[in-house]
Amino acid sequence: MSPPALLRESSSPLSRERLGLLLGFIGMAIFGGTLPGTRIAVSAINPFAVTALRTTIAGLCSLALVMVLRRKFPPRHLWFQIAVVSICVVIMFPFLMALAVQTVDASHGGVVMGALPIATAFVAVLTTHERPKPLFWIASLAGAALVVAFALRQGGGSLTSGDLLLFAAVAASAIGYTFSGRLTSSMPGWEVISWALVIALPLSLPAAAITWPPNLGDIALKPLLALLYVALFPQWIGFFAWNAGLAMGGIARVSQMQLLQPFITFALAAIFLGEPITPDIVLFATAVVVTVAISTRTRSRPAPPPPEG
Repeated sequence: MSPPALLRESSSPLSRERLGLLLGFIGMAIFGGTLPGTRIAVSAINPFAVTALRTTIAGLCSLALVMVLRRKFPPRHLWFQIAVVSICVVIMFPFLMALAVQTVDASHGGVVMGALPIATAFVAVLTTHERPKPLFWIASLAGAALVVAFALRQGGGSLTSGDLLLFAAVAASAIGYTFSGRLTSSMPGWEVISWALVIALPLSLPAAAITWPPNLGDIALKPLLALLYVALFPQWIGFFAWNAGLAMGGIARVSQMQLLQPFITFALAAIFLGEPITPDIVLFATAVVVTVAISTRTRSRPAPPPPEG
């Protein structure tokens, strides 16, 4: 039996949900390095090139994987959903983020990205049958309010153009994550992101050729390694765990794991970019962890079936 098949099976609904939360946490931790990695990469490489190259590298790896494993192309009725994932997660999100981190610190961007869980849960409620209980929404709204308040506090009460770009990235990512989660009912999570990257190759390959840095040989090793990281991990491998977690633990519940992502970003930004961790970060992190603990323990309930016509 293949590893994806094993991930879909569990001894009980409870253990299945716990495994989903664990996989969601692993995916979130990988995604936590996106902002610091992207900020390092754009310090030496044009953001257009960073986006095109990371998408192309991940897309070629995905193409090789599905060819080696002899995976059939997805059925036609799934094409639209895969296209949505490709547009939102593969193209729009990394591009908007690469533009944003030119003007905002990775730690500041991490706080703004803290709005992603509530956005993902909102999209999930609109597009699926998940109907979380009131306590879930109270905890989620409290967590989202905390991270937004932190962003405003750090920004002196205002939002910059970088913030607006990041909020647009949040919207794109929330839509892409939700459709990714839905597709995992039809195929393994690793296959969802792999096909989304493969169908983007007709755009990403020419874009990479056009934006290829003329001075690539002169670029320092650190930005090149950062580019390789964001291409292979947040853009591709992280979704192996994340999509499986969404399918097993529920989109609305597992998405709350991303309330922790800003603080993974803070730690990595401090290590690799020298950005300071202030007492405010510790206090807000503690408060957000509490809201995550509450929301992830609040079971989602399916919506009642539509009335028969």
